[in-house]
Amino acid sequence: MRAREVLSSDAFLVSHPDMRYRQLGHRAQAEGRMEQARSYYQLAARYADKLSQAALAEMWWKGQGGPTDRAMAYIWMDLAAERGTPYLLYQRERYWAELDAADRARAVNEGGAVYAEYGDPSSKPRLERELRTGLKRVSGSRTGSVARMEMMVRDPRGARKVDADAFYQAEYWEPTKYWEWKTAELKRIGHVKGTVDVGPATRVARPAD
Repeated sequence: MRAREVLSSDAFLVSHPDMRYRQLGHRAQAEGRMEQARSYYQLAARYADKLSQAALAEMWWKGQGGPTDRAMAYIWMDLAAERGTPYLLYQRERYWAELDAADRARAVNEGGAVYAEYGDPSSKPRLERELRTGLKRVSGSRTGSVARMEMMVRDPRGARKVDADAFYQAEYWEPTKYWEWKTAELKRIGHVKGTVDVGPATRVARPAD
């Protein structure tokens, strides 16, 4: 089973709300349902999805799906750049350079509350609970092995049988390996695009220049 088929299957996405809500947000945005897109990206942001945080920042910056608020856009982009991803850091600094003094003050004053709710210390454990719950659904041996098992999954192209060991590979379910995989995904997207097409972020407490 190819990775793309795993990642788009309903069975996978039900236990990965970070990716599920990001996909829904991207679809809503592509179809012009901007208010819904904002809502979906914010849901994904609760599960430490940096691309969704960055997408939300872009929507605040451009006034898509709601009012323009550049201080809030900076807060979300600062959060998206929380892990030091170079192209997200670049976007954060670009935002900061374009803020006026009042917006900079707001970003510093209001960012802490957003970080408390959506920063990695709070949002990563939410996603890890979802991963653990998903793994409990595995039916196999008493040791939890899924080798030589087959399972049915459904994606936008229909239902199909797949090898369970491909579906349950560690990088998709074991928290430490999952975050390593997500970090690699961020780097790969940045290498290909170098810009943010979909995603926002936040963190805070930055002194004014």
